[in-house]
Amino acid sequence: MGAHIATEPFDSDDAHRLVGRLDAGLAELYPPEQRFGPNLKAEDLDAGRGAFLVARSDGEAIGCGAIRLLDRGTAEIKRMYVEPARRGQGVGRAVLAELERVGAGMGVSRLVLETGIHQHAAIGLYRSAGFVPIDCWGEYATAATSVCFEKRIRR
Repeated sequence: MGAHIATEPFDSDDAHRLVGRLDAGLAELYPPEQRFGPNLKAEDLDAGRGAFLVARSDGEAIGCGAIRLLDRGTAEIKRMYVEPARRGQGVGRAVLAELERVGAGMGVSRLVLETGIHQHAAIGLYRSAGFVPIDCWGEYATAATSVCFEKRIRR
């Protein structure tokens, strides 16, 4: 894969660029009411409640992902994105594995996530990483295009 993954500020220039590209891609697939990325804010990640990770190759930001605490035992994976030219090279899998490690460090035993029905590669990644389908919750429960997953992890 050849990428280095580290925690970075959610409000950094690279974070804004990557999340902006993610949002643009999602806008091509889903109407505004079916997109939930903007529900993650920098303060959701403060004080040990979460983290935003950036994957870099030769200093260039090529992917990202976030995790936020929902309750004492559960954290949600958010904002997963890999630049199109770098897809299929293991970057997303590496970011997801690091988010799982961060979640375990936060003391959670369960990871959950929401993705969309048109994101076939993402669904394949999550399934191959051990995530299983669950009923959607909260704001995702009534979204016709949402697909939700969970994975039990060891702390």
